[in-house]
Amino acid sequence: MPIALYPGSFDPIHNGHIDIAERAARLFEELVVAVYHSPSSKRLLFSTEERVSLAQAGLAHLPNVRVIPYTGLTVACAREVGARAIVRGLRATSDYEYESQLALTNKQLAPEIDVVCLITSLQYAYLSSTILKEVAMLGGDISQWVPEAVRQALHARFGSSQPA
Repeated sequence: MPIALYPGSFDPIHNGHIDIAERAARLFEELVVAVYHSPSSKRLLFSTEERVSLAQAGLAHLPNVRVIPYTGLTVACAREVGARAIVRGLRATSDYEYESQLALTNKQLAPEIDVVCLITSLQYAYLSSTILKEVAMLGGDISQWVPEAVRQALHARFGSSQPA
């Protein structure tokens, strides 16, 4: 079985991301979760080092998963780690449109690397890091959506009234 790359900003990682990683880890010999250093279209809450650390904590139960930071083209990172596939999660039709553009672009840049899209599990179809951060910022209970390390990091960042 080949190696796969699961890239993203993971700001922060949540149970929807973890669900995709768990399922991809069953399909591939090794899954490399690649935390993108500085996506141009996003304003990040956590530093790259914090996001890597939170992802490592959330994925520690998966022995064939490792987490790395990366910059530059995703296909370049995939080549560096020896990945034959890039894993992406799909929640909605809007995700499909964006992901298909990325997949076709990546195929032009690296024809030897395939894209594997996994449909998000129903219980996480609505969940995004943006929604998660907003609920946390407003003091809502996010414990059902994130690993404990992420809940604590968001609580510390926002000083919210979530139970410690």
